[in-house]
Amino acid sequence: MSDLKDKAVQIVATLRRGGFQAFFAGGCVRDMLMGREPADYDIATSARPDDVARFFPRTILVGARFGVVKVFANSHCFEVATFRTETGYADHRHPEVVEYADAHSDVLRRDFTINAMLYDPVAGVLIDEVGGRDDIRAGIIRTVGEPADRLEEDYLRMIRAVRFAARFAYTIEPKTLAAIREKAEKILAVSAERIGAEILKILGGPNPRIGLQLLSDTGLLAVVLPEVERMKGVEQPANFHPEGDVFQHALLALEVMGQARSPEFALAVLLHDAGKPVTATVSDRIRFSGHCEAGAGIAEEIGRRLRLSNEQIGYVRRLVRDHMKFMNVRSMRDSTLKRFLRGAHFPDLLELHRVDCMASHGDLGAWEFCTQKLAEMGREQIAPPRLLTGNDLIELGYEPGPLFREILSSVEDAQLEGTLRTRDEAVAFVEERFPQRIHE
Repeated sequence: MSDLKDKAVQIVATLRRGGFQAFFAGGCVRDMLMGREPADYDIATSARPDDVARFFPRTILVGARFGVVKVFANSHCFEVATFRTETGYADHRHPEVVEYADAHSDVLRRDFTINAMLYDPVAGVLIDEVGGRDDIRAGIIRTVGEPADRLEEDYLRMIRAVRFAARFAYTIEPKTLAAIREKAEKILAVSAERIGAEILKILGGPNPRIGLQLLSDTGLLAVVLPEVERMKGVEQPANFHPEGDVFQHALLALEVMGQARSPEFALAVLLHDAGKPVTATVSDRIRFSGHCEAGAGIAEEIGRRLRLSNEQIGYVRRLVRDHMKFMNVRSMRDSTLKRFLRGAHFPDLLELHRVDCMASHGDLGAWEFCTQKLAEMGREQIAPPRLLTGNDLIELGYEPGPLFREILSSVEDAQLEGTLRTRDEAVAFVEERFPQRIHE
């Protein structure tokens, strides 16, 4: 038994000794039945918050309205919630009326059957009143009770259904799927932050292609990411893209990517060709001139709409903007190539390029070229210590200003090209190329 689970069992046992019911609840029960190690253990109990606080020395009441108490056991924190019912979802997100209830009623308020089971870790007994175990065996995401009712209570459950289905490679039960399709446009009543967080979880999960396909199949994609929806039917040159249109390429890219190195990277993979629908032209052949710059702008718009941080937006924008630079790596000057290879996010850009290639023509020549150059040159050649600094230029008699950038850039170019190797050579280079100085 893990230390985390052992501490959770002790909390349940303590509440039991105090005369209250207590069970593991929600996702941890689901994960245990799937043979997965739960990331945390939530506990549902008949004890009221004040009662819970009496039994444990370190507690914080975090959800007075919902009867939720954080119980600390050494370095671990557990959420202990009183059985409750919730009614009156006027904003389709938060209940207006919350009342303490029994275990049965608590189960019936939950979202999906696989998340609505209780487990008695003391007696080793599963309490499953909604068929959650059968749905796990069948690989099905199904709401507790009528789908329309559960989704009206909280529209975010529509995207959460997609997320769980993608995460576990499950199917969405037909009535639940139909209800999501019927209500898809209502997802915009949910805050952009919550929508963005769910999208990143879907893309950053283990089966992002399934997630994107389900967003499309449910109609949610057209509402939350219309820019991606517009990729459908945008044809590409067959010799470079035998996989099909831009949307099919995005699906295949997510499949090639698999478990992403970060959710933001996955978003960049999804959006790397987002500029193609708005730049597509047909003359001698299909062209997408400027699609990288257009896509970078679209990525920024999406990031701001979903309330991502400036850092997240900047990262995705740069990857989308620069993903086609690999087509020129063999013809780059040494200085240009080295600057490219040492870019802040180059490892991720290189992986995006690999994914892009494997999801289309399959030619990894540029990827292999860059990989080989990185191995051959190492960091010392790619980013050597500067031969001169601004202070050196001042000592040489140059006045600080815009000329500094030009001088230092020229020196670095020559250094990266291999024509300058020492400080003395750099000084001589500057005095020859830039003879104007303010004093001798």
